[in-house]
Amino acid sequence: MRAQSSATAAPPIAVTAPPRTRGFGTLQAALGVVAFSLTFPATAWGLEGFGPWSLVAVRSVLAAVIAGGCLLALRVPPPARRHWPGLAVVAAGVVLGFPMLTTLALQTSTTAHAAVVVGLLPLTTALLSALRTGARPSRTFWAAALVGAAAVLAFTVQQSGGALTTADVYLFGALLICAAGYTEGGRLAGAMPGWQVIGWALVLCLPLTVPVAAVALTVEPVRLTTHSVTGLLWVAAGSQFLGLIAWYRGMAAIGIPKASQLQLAQPLLTLVWSVLLLGEHLPLAAPLTAAAVLVCIAVTQRARG
Repeated sequence: MRAQSSATAAPPIAVTAPPRTRGFGTLQAALGVVAFSLTFPATAWGLEGFGPWSLVAVRSVLAAVIAGGCLLALRVPPPARRHWPGLAVVAAGVVLGFPMLTTLALQTSTTAHAAVVVGLLPLTTALLSALRTGARPSRTFWAAALVGAAAVLAFTVQQSGGALTTADVYLFGALLICAAGYTEGGRLAGAMPGWQVIGWALVLCLPLTVPVAAVALTVEPVRLTTHSVTGLLWVAAGSQFLGLIAWYRGMAAIGIPKASQLQLAQPLLTLVWSVLLLGEHLPLAAPLTAAAVLVCIAVTQRARG
């Protein structure tokens, strides 16, 4: 899917940026993680008034309208032909695959249970990045990444009872396809601004998302409420566009493996939002898991690639 010679020839993302640039890149990646941590609660709100297919298609169309408007206003030329295969991977993984699979999972799963996919996403992204870009993080980096992923996975699986359900199948599928989209998007962000990466990926999906949205809205019931509209607007503008802009810019500045490890904090942030916005119960193990995750993040950020 990504074995295009011209795309492969592109240089890997530099991870030797000046300290000030790395610090700003870390901040941008962290802002992306905060935006992503609200995705599951916002999706749960959106599902109160929209069907799963309607929610995913409409969010993609709205995000594409925002992105397309920015591209037109700034008169951004289309990407070079060699970048389109990579943009197709981003579109399939981040714009279509991950939102659809996680939305289907959240019909029968709580946001706390769904957070398991986010707990494994950093490690999966780092693995795909190593294969795709030739990055070779240190053993210390991998050890801290594995410990952090194990801590988050143990926490979320224990809280969900550990039973494999249809929702779990959706979530693990979303994990793989999103990691591919993150990896390719982070690589492309080294050749073009991060907002253009997600912007063109969203526009690329319009021929599919517009008709799907039109059909889904006529088939699935729609109930406009404050929660459903707010959830839709957030996943469209916040998660699907603004969050990915910050995320891809951060990955371009500090490298895909290190940026991906910041996502170890995402499941715990999602649990906090779930308590505040959805009224879900926060497990007592959360503070201990949070401490372990923060230590792992500190180690991976200091480990030399």
